[in-house]
Amino acid sequence: MHLSAEDMDPVVKRLRRAHGQLAGVMKMIEEGRECADVVTQLAAVSKAIDRAGFTMIAAGLEQCVRSDEDADDAKERLQRMFMSLA
Repeated sequence: MHLSAEDMDPVVKRLRRAHGQLAGVMKMIEEGRECADVVTQLAAVSKAIDRAGFTMIAAGLEQCVRSDEDADDAKERLQRMFMSLA
């Protein structure tokens, strides 16, 4: 399955945001910031990356529903992708 640039735009935006957050976390560590603050920001980065993956899966589901490909094969592939994020 191939997702369009339009489908991928929100994913790229989320990943760019996560990239910026991760850079911020690295800076916090280098500056010796409080552990709790660093962990909070790491959780935010993780959530942003997870949401990017879920956005891709949702777009894939929509595409599979619209396509003529084998429904069982598409369902199995999407389940594997979803579980890889769990």
